[in-house]
Amino acid sequence: MPKLHILIASTRPTRIGPAVAAWFEGQAKTHTGFDVELVDLASFGLPLLDEPEHPMKQLYQHDHTKKWAAKVSEADAFIFILPEYDYFTPASLVNAIQALSKEWNYKPVGMVSYGGLSAGLRSAQMTKLLATSVKMMPMAETVAVPFVGKRLDDNGEFTSDEMLDASATKLLDELLRWTRAMKVLRS
Repeated sequence: MPKLHILIASTRPTRIGPAVAAWFEGQAKTHTGFDVELVDLASFGLPLLDEPEHPMKQLYQHDHTKKWAAKVSEADAFIFILPEYDYFTPASLVNAIQALSKEWNYKPVGMVSYGGLSAGLRSAQMTKLLATSVKMMPMAETVAVPFVGKRLDDNGEFTSDEMLDASATKLLDELLRWTRAMKVLRS
């Protein structure tokens, strides 16, 4: 069964990403097409591009980069849970992608974006462009959550609806197709 990493992209202390990710993790486990793992980018503590060698060489000297590279290498596919910060991708995710190179190659990626009125869609579009630079295949399907703050209950848990659940299933179906197809490219 292919390995799916659901990556919480924001590292801010006040982030909503973990709540959205917990909902999507449930959707992915119900889907049954993947071996699902929730990965919190904040737990890696990646500093800003601090390796002395270019990531393409894979000559990592720092333990945090080695751990990050090993985690990314494990996955066959990704879902990025991402907010929109100032009309753009969170800097934490940009740094996490650019800290590595070959570990991302030939892996599909789906976006679950959230925010206010724009639902984080500008962030998702920018992230798709960045993902192609490390030879990832971004899915056309995107789960976009507008006014995400209104979807949190009194305990801070994310509440979905039929439309979001259907969008998640469609994204996971397409991601599974691409995961199977791209496995050939990685072998």
